[in-house]
Amino acid sequence: MDLASKKLPLALIGVLLVILVAQFAYNDSRDRFVDPATCEIWERGDGPAGRQYTGEFDQKCADLKALAP
Repeated sequence: MDLASKKLPLALIGVLLVILVAQFAYNDSRDRFVDPATCEIWERGDGPAGRQYTGEFDQKCADLKALAP
C-alpha cells in the first residue's frame, strides 16, 4: 500500500474510529475526588450523603502532607 493509494486514508480513518470506540467502551466514568484533609478517595454517589467512601488513600497526597511542616 503506497502513500498515493486511496485505501490508506480509509484504513487510517478505520483505525482511528476503532481507537475512539475502544476509549468510550473502557472509560471509567466514576467521578472520584480526594479529600484534602484525610487523603481519602471518595466517589460521588446517589445516596443521601452524595458521596461514597472507596476505602482507598491517595499516596501522592499522603506524601505531600508528610513533607509539610
